[in-house]
Amino acid sequence: MNRSFSAVSVSSCVTAVLGASVLQAAESQTLPKVLIEGQTEPTLTVPSVVAASAALAQVPGGTSLVEGETIRQGRASTLRDALDFTTGVYVQSRFGSEEARISIRGSGLQRTFHGRGLKILQDGVPLNLADGGVDMQAIEPLATRYIEVWRGANALRYGGTTLGGAVNFVSPTGRDASPFQSRLELGSFGYLRGQVSSGFSSGPADYYASLTHFIQDGYRQHASQEADRAMANVGYRISDQLENRLWFTAVRTDSQLPGSLSLSNALNHPRLGSFAGDQKRDYSLYRVSDRLAWTSDQTQAQVSGFWSYKDLDHPIYQVLDQNSNDLGMDARMVHSGEIAGRDHRLTAGFAPVYGWVEDNRFVNGSFAGQARRGAKTGESTQTSVNLDTYLEDTLKLGDRWSLVAGTSVTYARREFADRFLSDGDQTDTQDYLGFNPKVGAIWEAARGVQVFGNVSRNFEPPTFGELSRPATPGATNGLVQLNAQTGTTVELGTRGKAGRFDWDASLYQAWIEDELLSLQVGNFNPPITQTLNAGRTVHRGLELGAGWRIVDGLVGSGSDGQRDGIRLQGNYLLNDFRFDGDAVYGDNQLPGVPRHYLRGELRYDHPCGFYFGPNVEWAPESYAIDLANTDAANAPGYAILGLRAGYQTRRGFSVFFDARNLTDKAYIATTGVLNRATPAAAAYNPGDGRSFFGGVEFRF
Repeated sequence: MNRSFSAVSVSSCVTAVLGASVLQAAESQTLPKVLIEGQTEPTLTVPSVVAASAALAQVPGGTSLVEGETIRQGRASTLRDALDFTTGVYVQSRFGSEEARISIRGSGLQRTFHGRGLKILQDGVPLNLADGGVDMQAIEPLATRYIEVWRGANALRYGGTTLGGAVNFVSPTGRDASPFQSRLELGSFGYLRGQVSSGFSSGPADYYASLTHFIQDGYRQHASQEADRAMANVGYRISDQLENRLWFTAVRTDSQLPGSLSLSNALNHPRLGSFAGDQKRDYSLYRVSDRLAWTSDQTQAQVSGFWSYKDLDHPIYQVLDQNSNDLGMDARMVHSGEIAGRDHRLTAGFAPVYGWVEDNRFVNGSFAGQARRGAKTGESTQTSVNLDTYLEDTLKLGDRWSLVAGTSVTYARREFADRFLSDGDQTDTQDYLGFNPKVGAIWEAARGVQVFGNVSRNFEPPTFGELSRPATPGATNGLVQLNAQTGTTVELGTRGKAGRFDWDASLYQAWIEDELLSLQVGNFNPPITQTLNAGRTVHRGLELGAGWRIVDGLVGSGSDGQRDGIRLQGNYLLNDFRFDGDAVYGDNQLPGVPRHYLRGELRYDHPCGFYFGPNVEWAPESYAIDLANTDAANAPGYAILGLRAGYQTRRGFSVFFDARNLTDKAYIATTGVLNRATPAAAAYNPGDGRSFFGGVEFRF
């Protein structure tokens, strides 16, 4: 890739900020043009942005790609920061933290923590624990080259079978990263985030390494967080056709938990937090993965393997002490050839995962002012097995039509071995088997314009978070008897670009059986829930991302001839999730997310790297927080305003300013989900108040 920097581009940027008269003065002092050239060689183990974008365009359903450079244009701290403007993705931080509610098409709808219903990957290797749960704190947005999002069954090529799909965070390598990069972010509520990274290649070898540190006091009381992450990968090109890459990850994260508030306190005293029980979630994570990739003219094959270890200390209404190990592999082959004279591409893979958790539980003595760990209340080993086999073929039917068909077969086992026998042996095993076919088509309606559709099955066995019985007075351990969540989804959409407009739109409807929904158990604060299988539910919605370059060539152009302009972009979600004739709840809306949600930005961009513009987040209607749809307990709608500005370069100095919630609006960012709620229920998590963040970055 050729990169250039010249006095002409600086002059153009000055023009955008100060006007043409400044350019005229600067032109009389123009320095000789300096050209910096560098060639980035592709790797066999990590697709380039161009290759990843091309692969996503061949999927007959909703997909997105987010470049890491876009993430770095503002505060880059949380999963919300990374996926903020991504079509079809709803993500809200619980209390300005790295932990969030992330949902696609209503997946994991009632989880405000430890995500469920999505396959989250790092460099194509699962970050999920073997039972399907995932920790957002394992992700480092600043060490991301790009993010791939497959919504729904479009994730089949990664063995994804859940309603939500898959999200893949792809790391830089030594062939596309700067030799040296440093970044510092500062902001409100004691926020500090720093990164140093380095990438280098020489002959057949390359490496990338990143070290980040993050700390903040938090907007609310008892909401401080601290994290350190070290991430690295080393690649070696054995031959023109064979390459190996090894990844390392180490994470240490400590988080105080401020708890949820009543509706009145959340809106009128949003900075309140609970100190009761000194509730926290602290853990360390170590992860190693490796991939051997081979390619020929028609076939690409790869074998990946990983091991991860997590040590969790989690005092809540009880103290959870867990050590977990997860092992897995993924053998995949992609073959391109011909069938009856027509081009086709076949993808086949097998992905087994095995994990075990040593789980110990204690009374949280902090509630009574005693030592944190009181008497032991439980001890168990939780073992998970997942075997995913998947097959997908894309057949070119003509110049404009492609047919995609595939299937996956998934076997899952959950074993609970009771080691705490004071209340009887609660040892239990549950097995699940799913067969998930998919068929879809793409029509190239015009150059750069696609229409697509698909019909698919989805399958999601419960995690131990759903299977475990809550620790309540008089309760026993053991597993809840649950079925896997299954369903059928129909999707129709279009994506493309025409003139100054671009769009990505999908309409979908999913008929779900045995949806995993949580119900409140007893009258506890914070609420304690237990997951049950609902009857029939329906998830339907619209995922719309669109952009319009309103003005093209407002002030000037860059050294490469590209013009500045003003662009309006937005993402809209219609979330219509409801029961289907339930005996208790009828056709009530499923709670947890707004029915309408809009994220928009109006922005000026100059080719030199300068950008500036306001943004808005808008949920125009109140939405239910309980299955009974109690109007008085609804979370109110809201609109919050923000502003981003900065100057970004590929090499050299960059700076950004990110203002959020400029009107200091009191609003509800996320909620717990109850069966029946009142405004007094401690189920509301307020969003952060007015805040300002800024940062500088240097790369060479």
